[in-house]
Amino acid sequence: MEQKVSDKANLENKRTLFLEFGFVIALLLTFFAFEYRSYDKVEYANLERVVDDTPEEIIPITEQKVKPPPPQPPPQVTIINVVKNDVVVENDISIDVEFDESMEVAEYQFVKEEEEIEEQQIFLVVEEMPEFPGGDAKMYEFIGKNIEYPRMAKESGISGRVFVTFVVERDGKVTDVQVIRGIGGGCDEEAIRVIKAMPKWNAGKQRGKPVRVQYRMPIKFTLQ
Repeated sequence: MEQKVSDKANLENKRTLFLEFGFVIALLLTFFAFEYRSYDKVEYANLERVVDDTPEEIIPITEQKVKPPPPQPPPQVTIINVVKNDVVVENDISIDVEFDESMEVAEYQFVKEEEEIEEQQIFLVVEEMPEFPGGDAKMYEFIGKNIEYPRMAKESGISGRVFVTFVVERDGKVTDVQVIRGIGGGCDEEAIRVIKAMPKWNAGKQRGKPVRVQYRMPIKFTLQ
């Protein structure tokens, strides 16, 4: 028995349509193949970004001010008075000098000021240093009897040495008493008071003459 094929199931009628669709798809694939671009893969490793922190040099703009020239003083005018020969000038000074070869001219002598300079100069070291009457033992005995421990220093527990400097004058007096290193608490003032209360010293001597000598002395304050 021969099988019959229906016209709807027959694909021969649609062959032309399928062929056109095939051409269109092939054309599109060919177009995309030409338009497609491939790029080489580049690998970047250890990229570092460097920032230029160099400060920009700023050149200061300075304005140079030109000073005006100083005012010129007015020209000096010198007035010359012409005196005629017949005019008598009053208050004319006449000097009479009589000189004879036998006369002797006194030689001018310069006054030396070395003695005055030595009187004002203060020495640190001399041939004979100044000395307290009776020696160092009497000096420390005098200081121990006359010095008083300041109350402020006692309450604050302050102790130590006060270094005092003074000048022994040519007549033995003690002047220019100063503290060069103190400890405070009233000890500095007490040290100055005791030094000023000292009697006259035996003055220092340089080349047999009394001179001014600067003396340095430590005074110790100790709490018992």
